[in-house]
Amino acid sequence: MSGCAAFILMLAVVGWLSTEKSSAQGGPKVVTPTGKPTKPAGPVINTPTAKPEDPYTKQNYPWHKNITATIFWVGETPTPKNPTPNHASSWDRYWQKSFGGFDDPNPTNRVSYRPISFIPKQNPFYIALPYNDVINHKAHKPEAKKVIPWFRRAMAKPGTTTCKGRWVQIVYGKKVCYAQWEDCGPFTTDDYEYVFLNKRPKNKENKGAGIDVSPAVRDYLGLKSGDKVHWRFIDFRRIRSRGPWSLHGTNNPFLDPKQDPDYDANIRYMNYLRKIRDDANRNGTNY
Repeated sequence: MSGCAAFILMLAVVGWLSTEKSSAQGGPKVVTPTGKPTKPAGPVINTPTAKPEDPYTKQNYPWHKNITATIFWVGETPTPKNPTPNHASSWDRYWQKSFGGFDDPNPTNRVSYRPISFIPKQNPFYIALPYNDVINHKAHKPEAKKVIPWFRRAMAKPGTTTCKGRWVQIVYGKKVCYAQWEDCGPFTTDDYEYVFLNKRPKNKENKGAGIDVSPAVRDYLGLKSGDKVHWRFIDFRRIRSRGPWSLHGTNNPFLDPKQDPDYDANIRYMNYLRKIRDDANRNGTNY
């Protein structure tokens, strides 16, 4: 096909799409012999107006080294050193119910990195970091879109967290563990400079603790409260190890791929690539 013919064909396709889109979105009404208008016919054409962020681009998240870790658990009651109860989380007011019960930290009441009394409904490998990206479940904090590496590709509605369920890699000694971000703390929820910009934690309590880890993480790594760990964010698709963090939970993408925090971004990007391919085929060009 000549360049001129291809250009004419492209204009024809664009014109057809514009006509279909206009009709589907409320174009000129069609009047029946009875004089009553009918609904516009034809499919709704949804075309991307901008290139979505490529979620497959490898992100090199920085390591946070020598960070004091403390232990917390679902259902934890307040204490003088930890005044915040953990029946709810920053993102789930019914966290204990969602989890399936009290995540008893007593080693004698645990088996295979979970409570003996029940099988958790959510991944027992969870952590808390001292940042919450939403305000009262209504809006994102003003700095969120600037400092959160995955914020743009998440395309979350206002007030919907982009942090819950994200994965972290934790190193203690020679052992490596993976866990999901499910709550905010210790002690503060606004320390984005530490969580995303690699500064030291601003919290001074409990030896400057910068990460809370669940009993499952504690037991797998063999650490105790106050020990130092290294941690970093990691995209789910980069996790190559199927350890005990892959066994339980309706929120666990090892069991349900749709729980991958980047699942929607992956779909959007693949649809974008398909549209480019289909447009190229229609226009007679190579893709």
